[in-house]
Amino acid sequence: MRLRVEACGVCHCRNQEYTGIHHDGGYAEVMIAKASGLVLIPDDLSSVDAAPLLCAGITTFSALRNAPAKAGDLVAVLGIGGLGHLGVQYARHMGFEVAAIARGADKVELAKKLGAHHYIDNAATDPAEALQALGGAKVILITASGGKTVAATFKGLRPGGVSIALGVGPEPIEVSSMDLIFQSRKLEGALTGDPATGDATLRFSALSGVSAMIETAPLEQAADAYAKMMAGKARFRMVLTMD
Repeated sequence: MRLRVEACGVCHCRNQEYTGIHHDGGYAEVMIAKASGLVLIPDDLSSVDAAPLLCAGITTFSALRNAPAKAGDLVAVLGIGGLGHLGVQYARHMGFEVAAIARGADKVELAKKLGAHHYIDNAATDPAEALQALGGAKVILITASGGKTVAATFKGLRPGGVSIALGVGPEPIEVSSMDLIFQSRKLEGALTGDPATGDATLRFSALSGVSAMIETAPLEQAADAYAKMMAGKARFRMVLTMD
């Protein structure tokens, strides 16, 4: 089975096109795709399991793989929803010391199940102070949207550390120049990846056992599945099946 991950061949393309907007496809049983954009699904993964790994999976995997952290470094994942629950798993299997940050004590068991060594409830404690108490994070993966969310954890970076924003929102990100300059901290964003990164994401996931928490729905119920996702009631990804 092969899935479409199309690229125009130009890095950092300013004219990126999307399936379902610029091209027909997406909610269909078959589609036409460029051979250069196809990704082979490993035999150990079903199409249903692979689908979210080529969206939320490639986003978090690529960001962590390209981050400056080394095995044993403290890596924090802010948010353990659709992106974050995969980010925690990838970080653990890449050999990092993992701190999961989310709102509410009810997320502790999920964080531990996903592989987090530490859980920080940012409704009950200052997440930056909690990270500094652990020695400071080399990387903070921001999977939740909102500028204040990014700023609240930025001081949790150790000198030379980087916050990587994946969540998209209209709110501006505000950090003080003192926190940025005097500790040589960095703030950057990451998108997804090319077909080669998609291939690496699937192979690493198959080897490590990383998997997305999904709910399935038949293609005929695509509208209902989309509505459930938009209402924030999916846990954590909706996948359409061709049964």
